[in-house]
Amino acid sequence: MKAMLLESTGDVDPLHPPLKLVQQPEPTLNPGEVLLKVTRCGVCHTELDEIEGRMPPPRLPIILGHQVVGIIEEGGNKGSRVGAAWIASACGDCDFCNCGRENLCPDFKATGRDIDGGYAEYMKVRADFVHHIPDSISDSEAAPLLCAGAIGYRSLRLSNLQDGGSLGLMGFGGSNHLVLKLVKFKFPNSKVFAFSRNPQEREFALSLGAAWAGGIDQNPPGVLDAVIDTTPVWGPGIEALKILKPGGRLVINAIRKEDKDKDILLQLNYPAHLWMEKEVKSVANVTREDVSEFLKLAAEAGIKPEYQEYDLKDANQALVEMKQGKIRGAKVITVN
Repeated sequence: MKAMLLESTGDVDPLHPPLKLVQQPEPTLNPGEVLLKVTRCGVCHTELDEIEGRMPPPRLPIILGHQVVGIIEEGGNKGSRVGAAWIASACGDCDFCNCGRENLCPDFKATGRDIDGGYAEYMKVRADFVHHIPDSISDSEAAPLLCAGAIGYRSLRLSNLQDGGSLGLMGFGGSNHLVLKLVKFKFPNSKVFAFSRNPQEREFALSLGAAWAGGIDQNPPGVLDAVIDTTPVWGPGIEALKILKPGGRLVINAIRKEDKDKDILLQLNYPAHLWMEKEVKSVANVTREDVSEFLKLAAEAGIKPEYQEYDLKDANQALVEMKQGKIRGAKVITVN
């Protein structure tokens, strides 16, 4: 099978593509696994964190990709169209798993990090960790919903937003543009304020119904009940804390933060940023329930991502463009 393989970590650079197109054997199934013929795989900023060493895979080489749509070829209901998400497995026995928080399991395994992912023609995954794709959602539409959508759904729940409240979105890429669509459906009386350094992303947010869009360091018209920060750097979080209401919550939807502006944390001012019972909460992974609930909700609400498609051999181009901030919605790799 064809696969885009990560053999070593390093900077994502257009002159030194990180992934190599190779031919290798199809996966061999273990008991309880299914073989997927991959049709689509979404591209996620987490792949940049893996490649550049902020979250290096535990083994190399590895096939990246954790927003995978495919057809079951072996090991299950052959011909079924399913998705594989970031959560590849959890132990099922620990305190976290037993209380519905398998995303925090100490034995959590991630697709495209701990097991080979979907930047390939075939992949294998545990049968109890695949998700039915609603018929109304196409393969290319489904791929970003499996991570960008599911983690956005979890972020929104953790924000404690109520209908009529105000929500800020720091960064407006694959996840937050789906959060905006979700808010418009679930909380029609709420206003969403989008923050981005990219003028095209700000225009995009307004076209999707944002009440206001501005730069990362601009003040919206009024303070906010909650902010979801999807950016890879620290500065937007500091800006978000300044514009939260008393008791407001900042939800950081990023698996890692880069170090390039870490010194800005020295500007943290307790009265301005943290006093008055403001909260900071991170999002860690997703549960299977997050993914399945969001897929059903997306089908019910007609929530579909904006996306750009790339051939499997052009996965490096998609990653470079993501690092350069050339994002409108989501990026999806077409495979079979």
